[in-house]
Amino acid sequence: MKFAIPEEVLAVANVLEENGYEAYIVGGCVRDLVLGLMPKDWDITTPAHPEAIQALFPETFYENAYGTVGVVTGSGDPRTTVIEVTPYREEGEYLNARHPSEVRFGVSLEKDLERRDFTMNTLAYRPKTDTLVDTHGGQADIAARLIRSVGDPNARFREDALRMMRAVRFMAQLSFVIEQGTAEAIFQNADTLSHISRERIRDELIKIIETDEPMTAVHTLQKLGLLKHIAPDLERGIGVAQNQAHSFDVYEHLLRTMQHAADRDWSTAVRVAGLFHDISKPETRRWSDEKRDWTFHGHEVVGARVTRRILEDLRFPKDMADKVVALVRWHMFFSDPDQVTMSAVRRMIANVGREHISDLLNLRICDRIGTGRPKEQPFRLRRYMAMVEQALRDPVTLGMLAMDGAGVMQITGERPGPRIGHMLHALLEEVLEDPTKNTREKLEARVLELRRHTDAELASLGRSGKERLEREEAEAVRSIEKRWGVQDKGH
Repeated sequence: MKFAIPEEVLAVANVLEENGYEAYIVGGCVRDLVLGLMPKDWDITTPAHPEAIQALFPETFYENAYGTVGVVTGSGDPRTTVIEVTPYREEGEYLNARHPSEVRFGVSLEKDLERRDFTMNTLAYRPKTDTLVDTHGGQADIAARLIRSVGDPNARFREDALRMMRAVRFMAQLSFVIEQGTAEAIFQNADTLSHISRERIRDELIKIIETDEPMTAVHTLQKLGLLKHIAPDLERGIGVAQNQAHSFDVYEHLLRTMQHAADRDWSTAVRVAGLFHDISKPETRRWSDEKRDWTFHGHEVVGARVTRRILEDLRFPKDMADKVVALVRWHMFFSDPDQVTMSAVRRMIANVGREHISDLLNLRICDRIGTGRPKEQPFRLRRYMAMVEQALRDPVTLGMLAMDGAGVMQITGERPGPRIGHMLHALLEEVLEDPTKNTREKLEARVLELRRHTDAELASLGRSGKERLEREEAEAVRSIEKRWGVQDKGH
């Protein structure tokens, strides 16, 4: 049962073994090895106490109450930069559904494994003897793809209520199923999640949203009674019918929008925005006799405020919260696409920020798929994307020049007027032909030559430069429109 274990991990285990201490790789990393996955971090357990562990390695840190020593390896791989080494331990009575009242070292490996959360995480592997310890049926549950609590699930969740969210997260990450007795215990103990800090809940929620199956996971959180302790506003959308453009109620639409962002492997911000973008449709829903349908006027404005409240309550970092709120606020950016103009596009870019505009477009795609419509990028959306690209493209304008009108007047002594504009356009044409000429020194020399031209000659040179600029711009626009498949529709 040899596993592919990084040399840094084996080196730490060997140092412990050479000094008379058993060294077992333990927990989730062994689970991942059994599944054929590469662990993201590594944990070792040993009978050595923290002080003894520290004495064996040149660089360590020990900043917790649980005996875990971080051994610094110097590896360039972030997965093996620090190997966590923890003594065999057992824990006293748990306080506030999260923290044990005491930690005791000097127990057996078997006793240590009893305190862990799920059977799949109780496996321990000793590299020296190629021995896999499985005292709780972890291998069988992994083979059956089951998440089962160690011992009494009610006791495990009363010890640490965050384990309930972890069960759902593992379900989504590993495509496992939560064993029935474990799921029932989560439902029975769901209210104890309220004892957990908002920061810890946020961290687990982000991990869930970052999985490949966040829709299934969030729906499971709701079914098990956990979601109301995380983001209760989401449940308001259950059963709230939408207009004829939608196949699903508000709640399912939110989950499907988030899921499509995961399917496309888009950013965490787009996924979170997908989950909350229509959060305020329930309170803005009004029946229109004229349309004979539901309307949701202003739901994006109200929803942005509600989303900020939710994210602040969950202690999301301010930059992430600001970005998600902006995406929610402006996700209806082309509700009337036939009236879109380039100036409107530029205003939208200014509203959401150049750095967020691609995420806004991605959110719009997810929103559309979340309605149940099969087509991801209809013509109108492609047209809008083409207009955004045009607006974002670094313009070939007079602003590119290393000299402006004030500089020309300073050198020539001329007053403001058409001659200054003609000179600038003449300079621009030359720079478009040869960008190396775009330096202050070269442009100054050329301006001194141009000042000797008559008004008619300068006008001719200026027109030539302006026409060159217009040709460059038109060609760039045609290229963008061709790429987005909208070149035949016009503006």
